[in-house]
Amino acid sequence: MNNIGIITGREYFTRVKKKSFILMTLLTPLLITTFYGVIIWVSIGQSRTLENQNIVVVDRSGIFSENLKAPESIIFILQESYSTDQLIASDSVNAIVSVSQDYTVDQSLQLKYESMSSLSVSNSSRIEQAFRDVVRDKKLNTLGIAQEAIDSLQTNIVLSQFKVKEDGSTKSSNIGVNTGLGMALAFMIYFFIFLYGVQVMKGVIEEKTNRIVELIVSTVKPFQLMMGKVLGIALVGLTQLTIWIVLTGILMGVVGVIVGLNMGDMKELQNVSNNPGLANVDMNQLQFVSDFLALPLAKIFGVFLFFFMGGYLFYGALFAAIGSAVDSETDTQQFMLPITMPLVFSIAVSFSIVIGDPNGTLATWMSIIPLTSPVTMMVRLPFGPPDWQIYLSMAVMLLSIFGVIAIAGKIYRTGILMYGKKVSYKELARWLFYKN
Repeated sequence: MNNIGIITGREYFTRVKKKSFILMTLLTPLLITTFYGVIIWVSIGQSRTLENQNIVVVDRSGIFSENLKAPESIIFILQESYSTDQLIASDSVNAIVSVSQDYTVDQSLQLKYESMSSLSVSNSSRIEQAFRDVVRDKKLNTLGIAQEAIDSLQTNIVLSQFKVKEDGSTKSSNIGVNTGLGMALAFMIYFFIFLYGVQVMKGVIEEKTNRIVELIVSTVKPFQLMMGKVLGIALVGLTQLTIWIVLTGILMGVVGVIVGLNMGDMKELQNVSNNPGLANVDMNQLQFVSDFLALPLAKIFGVFLFFFMGGYLFYGALFAAIGSAVDSETDTQQFMLPITMPLVFSIAVSFSIVIGDPNGTLATWMSIIPLTSPVTMMVRLPFGPPDWQIYLSMAVMLLSIFGVIAIAGKIYRTGILMYGKKVSYKELARWLFYKN
């Protein structure tokens, strides 16, 4: 254990003292904060300077002239006729929407949109919905339903989610918050395993090709060397992650104050004239933060740390075994595919199927199987899976780590001193049964 500690310390301090490590550790939070700060600044600036679109409606059918209601950010101007020449000459009209003379409510409505600029997706949906509402009301009127009754049917529905605990208490839940947090945690583990797992593999290959390892194994056992290298680089990643979280949190707080998203400025933003959508955006932001804080953050962070380290140790040992079995990075491709495929599969399935059904059978099994559990469990975690599934997944991961380290250690002890031979899967299988 003393030798493992010495090797771990060497691997750790050698990497954290590098200028590249210090530079990337400090620059990454700054880049992330700048990226999101620009997005927030542009979004608020766009909300404050939102311009209405003036659209002339030429209704030759006479069906929409009286009942057409303009949606948000659009002003309908009803005209009996309006030509494209007038559109080109006008500085205030943005587009023309025409309805044919022979249109009836029993037909499919074909609107003709003419403009000197392209129509956005959001405005297209608003225009279609405005005309669709008129057609619906006309059809209901023909059935003898009064307009007042039709208007009374329009109801704004807001679905508030609450999770019920076993003791009968409830707490708010937000699918957007859960999805975003789960995807972020899963991607961090996915990125960490690939980034630092490859560093382990490259480090082993470098020491092997330089014949440095021949001197090292004369004083320590190959298994101790492998574990020291894996643990040392794991601590490097944990250190970098901690610094990223702390610095990003501080910088995001500063950016929040600068762009006016702190609590003191929100009331002022809500009173901005000609900006009806901004108040709702700010309230949604407040609700988003409230729902995020309502999550069991301590539990989520603790489980995240476990799978953050556990997933790396599981795959890091395999990457170290690959590095010991080959003589160059070009020879690693045949062995990398079987190891990386479960990770790629888990991130692809988790971001599609698991997000849609976080408590389904596929999601449950993928969060227990150690090859996919580091990623899949993170996606499920904000949705509140049963505690027994979390503990079972952690127990299976621990047992799998010991098993994989034992297998990787047997490959490592033989491959680390083998040169000039192309290794096959059959050869690796024989190494598992070699005696010391």
